[in-house]
Amino acid sequence: MDSPQSDALVGARMLHTMLRVYDLDKSIDFYTRLLGMKLLRRSDYPDGKFTLAFVGYGDEDSHTVLELTHNWDHEPYDLGSAYGHIALGVPDIYKTCDALAAAGAKVVRPPGPMKHGKTVIAFIEDPDGYKVELIERK
Repeated sequence: MDSPQSDALVGARMLHTMLRVYDLDKSIDFYTRLLGMKLLRRSDYPDGKFTLAFVGYGDEDSHTVLELTHNWDHEPYDLGSAYGHIALGVPDIYKTCDALAAAGAKVVRPPGPMKHGKTVIAFIEDPDGYKVELIERK
């Protein structure tokens, strides 16, 4: 069913998701070193007292990326109860979780079939407590 906006949104795509982070360097390390993303760009905004860093698995022109926003004078964030998680597809979830745990990642739900289904999933947590779901994609 077409919505009134469908013509205006032809060719639209998801660009990025933004997370507010407390320690930008720790977050960049987590997403690049542990999850294999690349730091695509980082910009300081002294007048606004914040820094933006964009990380992802490919160029922003063709891939959805993650924007990490660091507000310079802010205490750690309350994550609230509405936010869910980021999801990443991985080829071997058991090997991935073992490697991430050995590298210092916090595995909060070990790999295994999801309840009421057959999909094999796991959850890890970034330095701010945001959940990252790993989904086995063979």
